This record gives sequence, structure tokens and C-alpha cells, in this order.
Amino acid sequence: MARVLVGTSSWTDKSLVASGWYPRSARTAEQRLRHYASIFKLVEVDSTYYFPPSEKNSELWVQRTSPDFTFNVKAFSLLTGHPAKADALYKDLPLPRGKTQLYPHDVDPEVMEEVWERFLSALLPLHHAGRLGALLFQFPPWFVIGRESKEYVLQCASRAAPMRICVEFRNRTWLSPENREETLQFLSTHRLPYVAVDMPQGFTSSVPRVMAATADLAVMRFHGHNDAEWESKDVQKRFRYLYSHEELVELVPSLEKLVEQSETTHLLFNNCYRDYAQQNALDLLHLLQDRGLPVPEATAPPPAEEEPARPVNLELPGLHGEGRSG
Repeated sequence: MARVLVGTSSWTDKSLVASGWYPRSARTAEQRLRHYASIFKLVEVDSTYYFPPSEKNSELWVQRTSPDFTFNVKAFSLLTGHPAKADALYKDLPLPRGKTQLYPHDVDPEVMEEVWERFLSALLPLHHAGRLGALLFQFPPWFVIGRESKEYVLQCASRAAPMRICVEFRNRTWLSPENREETLQFLSTHRLPYVAVDMPQGFTSSVPRVMAATADLAVMRFHGHNDAEWESKDVQKRFRYLYSHEELVELVPSLEKLVEQSETTHLLFNNCYRDYAQQNALDLLHLLQDRGLPVPEATAPPPAEEEPARPVNLELPGLHGEGRSG
């Protein structure tokens, strides 16, 4: 039976916490996740793009959500061809000195293998508990269509297995009118979920909104339309866009067609400025329910364990949106 899950790309962003969206009683990382999971059944972990995840956090996320809650996890930047901050990498690995950020070609192949291994191992608790939806591999603007690029996409899928990946392109060559069918066919042939995006147009990283499913899982991410500040390095400006109710209503027919093409559909709002993403996700969730689409009601997460006298902040670095790539 088809399922549609709606959620956001963050639950601990600083501006979200400051917005008042959370009740005053939700003061810790645990309480915020439990509150979020009482409303939505899907979230994207964006922080793992900047800092590799830990097994401990994966275990805690499982404990703090209900069995039908789903986490999508963004792949660590180095694994997708983006640069990574040197101080974000594992401290015991031999890394080049004198560089504050590293590209994959700066790192020895043996080190890259270890980064892959540790990244995936840290997510095993989520995978084994059935809470891991997909690993989001968002490739950089310089990742152009071609045989070498396609081979790397397949390598990523093979390395991640049995976890599954979904693929978001940020280079227009993949979805140009002349290459669009080839790209979708490539992903369909290998049963790799394509990530559709709604985003500002006319920029180097812009790709058109192409609604298509290439596997049993369809994914769409909403980045907003703050054209004036899209290239700003300040994330609080870049994603400062609140979709109007009318905009979401206009999108519903296209989303219905997307749902028809897949078994499961993930719809994620990445306009993470204050509670904009949460507002829009809840609005869209109700719109889809009103149209009779299979959007499940949220269920309460498991009871919270006793709060320690001195709560430990177990939020990962980067969860506050600093340096978010989108």
C-alpha cells in the first residue's frame, strides 16, 4: 500500500528553537525530537553532511521515536565530492597538514575507505531498527553528466548497500531537455530513487523541477524561492522563504501524480528558517490528507526516560544550520 511521508530537513536548527515552535517544556535534544516525532513521521538529518554521525546518536534516535518513524540521512560531504572541514574528520586518521578543508583528492584512498566504513557503520542502529529511509547523496554543481559520474553514483549505491541511497543533482546537465530522459532512465535501470527539487532558478546550482519516480521510493525536497539571497553564504538568508498556502495548493496535482508512480513518497521541506519548514510541512500534510492521499497520522513516540539532573546535549555539531549546503 502506498505511503506518503511529510517532514523537514532539521529539527534542531537554532532559529527553529528560537521561533517558539517547540513548547517550553522541550528543552533538551531528546524532548525536541520526541515533540517533532509526535507531529511528523519523517525527518532528514542534515548535520551528517558536515560531521560524520555517531553510532550513539543513531541508537538514541531509535529510542526516542516510534517504530514507524523514518530518518533520511544526508551523506557526509567528502563522500559526494564536496569539500569537508579538516577538523570534522576523525582525529585518528592521517590527513594532510596545513589545510582547513579537504577534497576527496586530498585524502589517501585508504583514508577514504575508512571514512566510508565509519560513516555507514554509525548508521547501522537506524538501519537494523527499520528507521533508515534513504541516504541522501547530493552531488555538487561541478558533478556533470557523463560515464565517470554515472559510475561513481553506482559505486556509492554499491558501497552503501544494503542501505539505499537517493540521488539529488545540482548540475543542470543531468536534467537539461536533451539529457533528462537519459538521466531518469539511468536511475530507473538501477532502481535508484531520484530526488526532485523545488528551488530558485537561474543560478549555477539550479536544476529544473522535474517530478518523476525512478524507483519504489520517490523523494522531493523543497528549498524555497528566495532568489534574492540564494547565493548568500548566510543560511538564515538563503532559506528564508515561506511557501504560501496557494503555492502548495498548486503543487498538489503534481504531487498526486508522483505518489501514483511510487510505493513510498518522501516530501521534505528544506526552507529551514525559524519554523517556516514546519509550517509548510504541516500545511502540505493536511492538504494531501484532504485529497485522500495515504498520509499517516503521527503517533506518539515511546515514553521519555527520566531526565538526568544535568542533561547532556547530544545534538550533533552542525545541526543548527551553520554552513548548510541545502
